Amino acid sequence: MRIVQLANFYGPRSGGLRTALTHLGAGYAARGHEVVLVVPGPRPADDRLPGGTRRVTVAAPRLPGTGGYRAVDPWRVQRLLERLGPDAIEVSDRLTLRGLGAWASRRGVPAVVVSHERLDRLLAQFLLPGPAARRLADAANARMAAAYDSVVCTTTFAAAEFERIGARNVVRVPLGVDLETFSPRHHDPVLRASLARGADVVLVHCGRLSPEKHPERSIDTTAALRAAGLRVRLVVAGDGPRRPMLERRAAGLPVTFLGFVPDRARLARLLASADVSLAPGPHETFGLSALEALASGTPVVVSASSALPEIVGTGAAVADSPAAFASGVATVLAADEALRRGAARARAERFGWPASVDSMLATLRAG
Repeated sequence: MRIVQLANFYGPRSGGLRTALTHLGAGYAARGHEVVLVVPGPRPADDRLPGGTRRVTVAAPRLPGTGGYRAVDPWRVQRLLERLGPDAIEVSDRLTLRGLGAWASRRGVPAVVVSHERLDRLLAQFLLPGPAARRLADAANARMAAAYDSVVCTTTFAAAEFERIGARNVVRVPLGVDLETFSPRHHDPVLRASLARGADVVLVHCGRLSPEKHPERSIDTTAALRAAGLRVRLVVAGDGPRRPMLERRAAGLPVTFLGFVPDRARLARLLASADVSLAPGPHETFGLSALEALASGTPVVVSASSALPEIVGTGAAVADSPAAFASGVATVLAADEALRRGAARARAERFGWPASVDSMLATLRAG
């Protein structure tokens, strides 16, 4: 089967989206399928990823205010699909490429769309008051669900906005984590001491520094913990449009900004060497970086209003305030270190990429 994966908003710093597409594509290829990934970039390219996926890059302009993301014209993507002749398509973009479901339907090609975000939540944060955002999201989601054979959601939280409108083609497929790359064995005492700079506790925030992720809560949590007398240091691994504001907000606080960390081995050592990871985003529909921290043996304190309680467990989920996150960190630290690290790893081991690949292939074939 020739599977074509399609995504806009993909780039060297795409984080969870890039990771998911890479592992799913490699899994499909390992099971004997031909995989083509179509993404935007600064110039045309046609290369091969280590897992066997052929990656076709279509030249596309930068989108202002997104920190460097690009989006290719959907008409150009359709013309490319005509040449590629897919047996199934997997679309990881419910905004700019949402019309590809209709293209596939006209040609009898099975098509699935992966919902990587909650449209109702994003509309409510950036554009409209809650009830209006919900109505607009419901209308848009109904049209999209009707255009595709299946809507793939990674969590119950992600599926909720489709179940609310009675969509009957929603499929739950949890993503996975690389349990070899991210492991407690990568804990590095020398690196930890370097990160701590004399602090007793090393916190890590790993993710894109954009408004919907609410990274400022990690800064404010650090301030709250310092005010309570804890000697902590926050290490921020990630970049994005909010970084300048966050650096100003962190002035005078023990916060280190590493920027985007492209080396997965280096990121794994960082996560394994921290004491607690913070995931304050209230709209996360899965949270791969939180799962990577768990796989590294590092417990995560998460927003209770996101999907992450489904991933990390409800015991580490707190309200969306610095005080609540600070209390959550204190609770985690009060537990025996060996026990909390072992529990974190055990939780991550429930999420393997092979199971995700098998479920996605079954969904693609069912279309």
